[in-house]
Amino acid sequence: MTTMNMETPIIPLITEEQKQAEETWRKSIPAQVFLNYFFAINYHIQEANDAMGGLQHLPFFRAHQAELTDTEIQAVTKLLHSCWSTEYALRSTAELGDEDYLRNALHWTFPQAYHAILAGLQAFLYTAGVRSTNPSLIRREVGRLVVRNAYPRPVSFYAAGAHGDFSIHRLPLAGYKAGLHIAGKELDAQAQIGQFLRTTRKIKAQATRLQVQSNPNTALRSQKTGKVLDKWTTAHWQQITWRLGYTTIFDLLGRLRISQTSREIERFVEADIDFKLFHDSLLNIVSYLNGIHETYVAKAMGLERYQQLVAELPRHLQNSFVEERLRTRVAPTLRDDAPMLRMAA
Repeated sequence: MTTMNMETPIIPLITEEQKQAEETWRKSIPAQVFLNYFFAINYHIQEANDAMGGLQHLPFFRAHQAELTDTEIQAVTKLLHSCWSTEYALRSTAELGDEDYLRNALHWTFPQAYHAILAGLQAFLYTAGVRSTNPSLIRREVGRLVVRNAYPRPVSFYAAGAHGDFSIHRLPLAGYKAGLHIAGKELDAQAQIGQFLRTTRKIKAQATRLQVQSNPNTALRSQKTGKVLDKWTTAHWQQITWRLGYTTIFDLLGRLRISQTSREIERFVEADIDFKLFHDSLLNIVSYLNGIHETYVAKAMGLERYQQLVAELPRHLQNSFVEERLRTRVAPTLRDDAPMLRMAA
């Protein structure tokens, strides 16, 4: 009897399709984490009970005032028009685009979100006497304002301290380990925002060290040899901490400034993430922060003058989100603030 050799078929434990899916997921992790961060910020804002209502309770807001000349009001108006037109473009992309369009639109929606907020911030700073376009100065000044409680609780968090010893403030749950999933509760959101603050401050610290050590006039040197230091200790990091300022939500938004030619943006475009959710989160954050800055400007300018400004907007901005925020957020906040001012007087 002849014995036939039958080869037992080998069934792979992981199919090619599964391998491809695993590879896609692995490559998508950085983009998913970035989405998690901005979703977490939006979640934290939405969950807060005093999202906008807290503004009129802030002593800094109640004390905010300015005597603006017609020329100065024109300068503020120009900044606001820039802010609103950029937000208009961002909203148009989100409203008209499908998933694939939103994916490829990241090349311009990331910087649009950043610059929309920046222009509104500059308008607010202008009424506070800070009239510079220098990014470092703007970053330093807004950091001080966040620490001084110029912003409502949902966006008043910040990081401080030297590299390796960062401290997170006004986020009591920030010490928990951040997961790779979309935040489903406040603990998740604060943990992810805390991680975002730490990684952003670490990047800033490393960039500052490189800048300091690249300049012979500022470089830290060995006390023994006089040579520029290659290895740093905790004490060395502490010596440059003052250069970092505070790390706030505006530094996190600064991470959106990704070059169109950067490999990082391509990594986002190729990722398997929920791009509509990403855009919705960005839009909500932009609207929230712009609403705060608009309320400060309206307080400095006077509500009636601000209402006139909005009534005279270009056609594409008439009957839009600008007027809606005036009606639902700016005007009510200023009207609620008026009795408090009289009581304080």
